[in-house]
Amino acid sequence: MSFREALRRRAGSRAATVVLAEGWDARIQEAARLLGRCGEIRVVTLSRDLRAHPRLRDVADLLRSRRPDKVRSADEAQRAANDPIRLAAGLVALGDADASVAGATCPTADVIRAGLWAIGTAPGSSLVSSAFYMDCPSGGERGQDGAHDVFTFTDCAVVPDPTPPQLADIAAAASRDRRHIVGDEPIVAFLSFSTKGSASGERVDKVREAARLFANSCPDIACDGELQGDAALVPSVAERKAPGSRVGGRANVLVFPDLDSGNIAYKLVQRLAGAAAIGPILQGLRLPLADLSRGASAEDVVDVASVALLQAMAVTADNTLRRQHDLRRAEGRR
Repeated sequence: MSFREALRRRAGSRAATVVLAEGWDARIQEAARLLGRCGEIRVVTLSRDLRAHPRLRDVADLLRSRRPDKVRSADEAQRAANDPIRLAAGLVALGDADASVAGATCPTADVIRAGLWAIGTAPGSSLVSSAFYMDCPSGGERGQDGAHDVFTFTDCAVVPDPTPPQLADIAAAASRDRRHIVGDEPIVAFLSFSTKGSASGERVDKVREAARLFANSCPDIACDGELQGDAALVPSVAERKAPGSRVGGRANVLVFPDLDSGNIAYKLVQRLAGAAAIGPILQGLRLPLADLSRGASAEDVVDVASVALLQAMAVTADNTLRRQHDLRRAEGRR
């Protein structure tokens, strides 16, 4: 079973609702049909005109309560909610849906703004970033011919020039998501044109500091940096360039120093290596809202929606654990 097939099967393994914001688009309509065949998934599509939507007023009230400085009247709130991207995010925030998907007809920035307004960032996360899940034919030094490796490339779509703390936050968000989306343990490489001091300068210092911050905050996750791509991915190269590295050429989460390098890298791997690029997957929001490339196909929409539903399962599991922890603490005080 391929990674993409496994995503869809796992996403459809429990009853869940996904909102596709741009229901007038032919690709979204086809994706809705395909998702409807994926197990227990319920699909809701929105139209351009939402004036008769039964939850419009509730979403309007939500948006007004979250941004009273921006929305000063009920009419303004109604107009703000009468936008499919915002309404979809609002339905997730209100608990009517487990995840929403948007971006087939609008820029990523519009999707993120809607998510920040209606949903907000996750506890412990300071920003929204993105990742692509690259399903790559491996072979060669990475594995046997015919096998596939799945890599997390982050950030490739949102944060142009992250600071060291932001890079560490991006890596943490990508690591949390990978455990639920791919199902393995993250091994994180902070990428640079330098490996362990082979070059110097502000750009190298930035990556090295990000790796240090991440290692301090996530000591249970194998990580290293700064590493060049070959030292991150090829064990024999890592032995020469970075002996003793916790990554050891086995990285599966690649943290790029800036948006230029991340975006260029994923497109090159997609087009030249024949990798399937699933994303951009937004990370760092309190609840799942998925972004689409405006060039996405119906199959791409299904993949991104499947990832968003797996993120929703993770949120449910985390909330359950948090409630259990709070209950144990409360019982301990009695």
